[in-house]
Amino acid sequence: MKIKKIPMRSCVVSKEKLMKKDLFRIVRTPEGLVKIDDEKGKTAGRGAYLKKDESVIKLAQKNKILDRVLEIEIPESIYEELIKKLK
Repeated sequence: MKIKKIPMRSCVVSKEKLMKKDLFRIVRTPEGLVKIDDEKGKTAGRGAYLKKDESVIKLAQKNKILDRVLEIEIPESIYEELIKKLK
């Protein structure tokens, strides 16, 4: 029987390779909106992955890593929502 491949993605902050389920996907849509992707990860647009870890989220916020990767200013509400989803 063929073994199913597990999709691995890199966190833009820690550079760790993790399974998709262990990461949040933040998307810049073609309309220029920023949102957190759903569990399926199918929202159209440019995406960046963040590890599901509060320290990583706060580091991304402090250093504006997502702003650079997605080439758009990320609202503070996105970071607040990510931390809320962790709990």
